Amino acid sequence: MSKKNIKTVSQRQLRVGEMVKQALCNIFMRGEAKLPNLETSNITVTEVRMSPDLKTAKAFVLPLGGKNATEAIDVLKEFSFVVRKVLSKKISTKFLPKLLFVKDESFDYAEKIENLIKQTNSQEKYE
Repeated sequence: MSKKNIKTVSQRQLRVGEMVKQALCNIFMRGEAKLPNLETSNITVTEVRMSPDLKTAKAFVLPLGGKNATEAIDVLKEFSFVVRKVLSKKISTKFLPKLLFVKDESFDYAEKIENLIKQTNSQEKYE
């Protein structure tokens, strides 16, 4: 694997990402961004990844219980300008990042790995 394939994340990206994550969590928890057909207090922000120029924030979100995730993400994408407007009052950065909302697949992935491990362990018992 060449060094070009390895993406390094700067401390600044991590720090700003964490700041945006905390602000989004507070906005959703307090219902400060009024979005149609979406109860924002049920939205969990698991991670925010910043682009190297800090102009784009990719927010990994998941509704409580993981139900209706696609619909929730669609609403967040469509009304990201509303969330961004509220966010502008919460953080002070040189550029207000553009918000991209993505469904967090990490829990599904972890569950899949856990099930594979359980399968392997149960097969070993019978051998």
